[in-house]
Amino acid sequence: MPKVLIVDDAAFMRMMLKDILTKNGFEVIGEAPNGLKAVEMYKAEKPDVVTMDITMPEMDGIAAVKQIKAIDPNAKVIMCSAMGQQAMVMEAIKSGAKDFIVKPFQPERVLEALKKVLG
Repeated sequence: MPKVLIVDDAAFMRMMLKDILTKNGFEVIGEAPNGLKAVEMYKAEKPDVVTMDITMPEMDGIAAVKQIKAIDPNAKVIMCSAMGQQAMVMEAIKSGAKDFIVKPFQPERVLEALKKVLG
């Protein structure tokens, strides 16, 4: 069962993602409200994949991706973006993110991205 770390500053977004993932055979091993916590939890938990919000307080998703990739070059991170964040999504992909999903989340698209990234 693939282990997922969910990173988003909005609790309801984390809840929605957790719901989609747990219903489809993924194990959510942690939730982080910002990039700083995400990096800490990545080190501690070594998830198979991370869903990473872009805009967050303390440390945004792009900075967090860079730090996670520095710890683990093979890290698999999927960005979660709101509409109109294309430039930030491109920067995140350049920084090492593998894919992105757009809010509001569509379960099929979320699962498709995870399956693709996990190979």
